[in-house]
Amino acid sequence: MTLIRIACSPDSDDAFMFHALAHGEIDTEGLSFTVEQHDTDTLNALASEDRIDVVAVSAARYATIADRYLLLPHGASVGRGFGPVVVAKTGCDLDELAGKRIAVPGLQTTAYVVLRILLDRFEPVVVPIAPHDAVWRSLRSREVDAALVIHEGRLTYEREGFALVCDVGEAWSRVYGLPLPLGVNVIRRALGRDDIARVSRVCRRSILWASAHRDALLRALAGKSPLDAAGLDRYLAMYANADTEAMAADVLEGLSKLFSEALSRGLIDRAPPIDLAP
Repeated sequence: MTLIRIACSPDSDDAFMFHALAHGEIDTEGLSFTVEQHDTDTLNALASEDRIDVVAVSAARYATIADRYLLLPHGASVGRGFGPVVVAKTGCDLDELAGKRIAVPGLQTTAYVVLRILLDRFEPVVVPIAPHDAVWRSLRSREVDAALVIHEGRLTYEREGFALVCDVGEAWSRVYGLPLPLGVNVIRRALGRDDIARVSRVCRRSILWASAHRDALLRALAGKSPLDAAGLDRYLAMYANADTEAMAADVLEGLSKLFSEALSRGLIDRAPPIDLAP
C-alpha cells in the first residue's frame, strides 16, 4: 500500500479539510495517509526537503518550489477583501510603521510578502504563530512596534486589547482588484502522474466531506482553537469555503499577480507558471 505523507497547520481551516481523511471517513482509493501538523513557517521550510508528499504552504512559497511541486487545485485559503492584519497597541496609518519593528509569522509567508509590497521598509521580527499568545507577548513587551497576524489571531486581536492598523487583504483588493490567495496545498511531482491524480481526488473528497458535514466539524473542532463557537464559525466561513473546494479563475489570477509584484520588488527570484495537478 502506497503511503502518502501530508503536512498541514494545526489551524482550523487545515483541520477542517483533512479531518475526513485523517479519521477514515472517505474512500482513500487504496492509499494510506499520515497527517502531521506544524506551524506555517515550518511547513514552508519542509517544502525544501522533499520528504512530505502534500504540504500546506504559503501561496507565496510556491514561487520557490514550483520545480518540485504541483499546485493542487483545491485546499486554498483565500482572502476576498480581507486577510492577515497589522495590529498595534494603538491605531495608526500603515505608513507610520516605516522603519519600525514588526512581528511577522515567517519570511516566506504570503502575509509577509504582501506587507512588503504595501510597505517596503520595515524591520521584520519573526514570531512563530505557535503558541497563539507569543505574538501578543511580543507586542505587550514592546519587543515590536506592531504585529502582522494570520490565521485565528486576525479574529482575536481586539479581545487581546490591540488596534487594527491595516487589513492587508483588504488593501490588496483595493489596489489590485483581485482576491488574495494566502495558503495553498502542493504535491510532489516525483509521485508520478497516476498517484498525483489519486491523491488529488482523495484530498478533494475530504474537503467536500467536510463541507457536507460542517456542523459536525464545528463540534469536533471546538476546544481545539483559540476561537469560541461563533468565532470558529466565522473563521471557517472566511477560509474553508467554495474557494477551498476549487480555485476559481480570479484566484489563479491573484496568484499570478502576487508573483509578478513580488518579483518586481526582488522578493522572489522568478514568477513560475501556475502548474495545476489534476
